[in-house]
Amino acid sequence: MSTCHHTLRLAEQLISRASVTPDDAGCMDLIADALRPLGFACEFIESGPETFRVRNLWAKRPGRSAQVLAFAGHTDVVPTGPLSKWDSDPFTPTHRDGQLFGRGASDMKTSLAAMVVAVQEFLASHPDPQLGIAFLLTSDEEGPAIDGSVVVCKALLARGEAPQFCIVGEPTSVLQTGDMIKNGRRGTMSGQLTVQGVQGHIAYPHLAENPIHRLAPALAELVGTRWDEGNAFFQPTSWQVSNIHAGTGAGNVIPGDCVVDFNFRFCTESTPEGLQQRLTSVLDRHGLRYGLKWTVGGLPFLTTPGTLVAAIQQAITDETGLTTELSTTGGTSDGRFIAQICPQVIEFGPPNATIHKVNEHVALADIAPLKNIYRRTLEQLNQAMPA
Repeated sequence: MSTCHHTLRLAEQLISRASVTPDDAGCMDLIADALRPLGFACEFIESGPETFRVRNLWAKRPGRSAQVLAFAGHTDVVPTGPLSKWDSDPFTPTHRDGQLFGRGASDMKTSLAAMVVAVQEFLASHPDPQLGIAFLLTSDEEGPAIDGSVVVCKALLARGEAPQFCIVGEPTSVLQTGDMIKNGRRGTMSGQLTVQGVQGHIAYPHLAENPIHRLAPALAELVGTRWDEGNAFFQPTSWQVSNIHAGTGAGNVIPGDCVVDFNFRFCTESTPEGLQQRLTSVLDRHGLRYGLKWTVGGLPFLTTPGTLVAAIQQAITDETGLTTELSTTGGTSDGRFIAQICPQVIEFGPPNATIHKVNEHVALADIAPLKNIYRRTLEQLNQAMPA
């Protein structure tokens, strides 16, 4: 059986496991079983309460140098949604029209399979490489993400085992595998603002204080604020309101408070502390009585062109002829945690047009190039290692 068929077969085996967050459903055992014969020491790290137990895998094979490339990813998938809307069972890998269908086909079980087979091929031709190789996998990327990669990263940092390079297998491509990689991501910070007023009868507004009316001028100023200008790699920081809640349900009552949920997606030109200070200064200037709760979901990270970016750019060109685009757009990933301990982190995977959707799929023609790019990147990095 060819290595392309090996990749497809492993992807199908992973897709057939209903690993909805936080259930790994045996995916990591399957991967660990493939890695141990290659010389990987496999360590399972569990975290979280019994009602939401998260499984993580750290597998490592040392090289002759101290430099390590970690392949990172997640075995968990989002829920399927209504099964009646799928054209085939989401956990039965199915081929139609040159596509592989199934939940996780694009996000990101095909990437995991391609990584494993790429390492198998690389070690078959480089049995004693300079480069060390590792896998950092979690079953809590699509969920709260508090017992997954962040827990493993803290453990690796504490024992001085952090990798120097990392490829996260998120689906980053647009039209064709290799046309885009992510060399950074914006940070995310959410807030819940409660503006306090005085409840009263709507016919006697002088006896009440309408928090919606009090908020409106401040909200308009926040909407019009330019938080930063971005930079060569990031678009400017954005601020968006997602929900506004007020009122008692009655049409003749001025509400006593107004609750606003909002989110910053911020670049490396801003910090959580700076954004918080600027927002509260607007609220204070408008004389609001308020409470604020903040949640920092992740800090931005950026890997400027260097050893890892050059290696994967060359690998993509050699395999596909494409000149890949560097991008920092989109949502967050576990790269935000890994970048806190690893100096060079990029994300690369297949096209992402169907992720989290009904009938999620990946093109069969994209599977071999994906695996080959991972393998070629290993070869490029190994060649760059000091003897």
